[in-house]
Amino acid sequence: MDFFSDSMAWMARSDGGVTIGRGPFVRCEDPPEDNVAFYVGDFALSAREPWRIPASVERISPGELLAVAGNTIAPRIDWKSVDAVPFSKVFQEIMAAIHEGVFEKTVPVVTEFGIADEPPGPGLVAAMLRRKPPLHSYGWCEGNRGFAGATPELLFSLKGGRLDTMALAGTARSEDRDVFAVDDKEIREHEYVAQTLVAKLLDLGTVERQPRSILDLGSIVHFLTHISVELAHPASAMELLKRLHPTPALGPLPRTHETLALLLDWRSRLGCPPGFGAPFGLWDRGAFTGIVAIRGIWWDGCELALPAGCGIIEASRLVSEWRELRLKRDAVKQFLSPNGEIF
Repeated sequence: MDFFSDSMAWMARSDGGVTIGRGPFVRCEDPPEDNVAFYVGDFALSAREPWRIPASVERISPGELLAVAGNTIAPRIDWKSVDAVPFSKVFQEIMAAIHEGVFEKTVPVVTEFGIADEPPGPGLVAAMLRRKPPLHSYGWCEGNRGFAGATPELLFSLKGGRLDTMALAGTARSEDRDVFAVDDKEIREHEYVAQTLVAKLLDLGTVERQPRSILDLGSIVHFLTHISVELAHPASAMELLKRLHPTPALGPLPRTHETLALLLDWRSRLGCPPGFGAPFGLWDRGAFTGIVAIRGIWWDGCELALPAGCGIIEASRLVSEWRELRLKRDAVKQFLSPNGEIF
């Protein structure tokens, strides 16, 4: 794959094309006003210099993507079975904390591990670049390590005085769409996210919330609510990142130092990559688009990690959440097969 290099970052644009940055990258604390930079951080927002300024930038059209990513095939991967016991223990701890009033909702992550039969970078990058809107292809690689994904979740976009974001929560198989549409538990989970987002944005300007809809991604469906803000005053990308991340779709509700610390501990115990669910973004001369880094694969050499999270509220049940986690991981595995098969 000619366009693949061992130091690159990319993110899909709204027109279906992609912006690619190539290294070496310069790390910095803030994005440059009149240049391009990628935001590459972790879930805890612990990086001191999360912005990466590329040595060169390419903007590839949707048509050109077929030429550069159409024929490269993902490597064969030996996926290991996932042990349910650690998740079961975390689930019980979360339910106890909910009953004690510590949480209304939180999002643990289970990770499936695998071994590729060859260096996976080029194949994984190509597989994710082939995804089309409403999925946002994204990724970063440096040497023999990296991550690549195709997320349905926009954290926010900022252009001029307008901010756009979304609430994306509640998941089911596509064939269960009709039942999903009236499922009280899934609607309640989604409303936690949507109402909390609106509350976080009210002091920024005029907020408009669209009606709840269903986003159909083929094998799975989600509840989706679009939210926009006409900003009363300028706001920086970093200010908004810290305000909005993590949304209740990936983080705890309420979001406090205590509840975040508990979630980070559960993520660590369950083997979650630090970058899963983190913001990933593209700054392009004053405009910013940030996504939530889910539906992706992290690799180090030929070792791979495929994480997925599930929102737990008081009405959650262990078997249902375990089934949802597998559903989300299988959706990512389908990205890797030209025929849409899970392997």
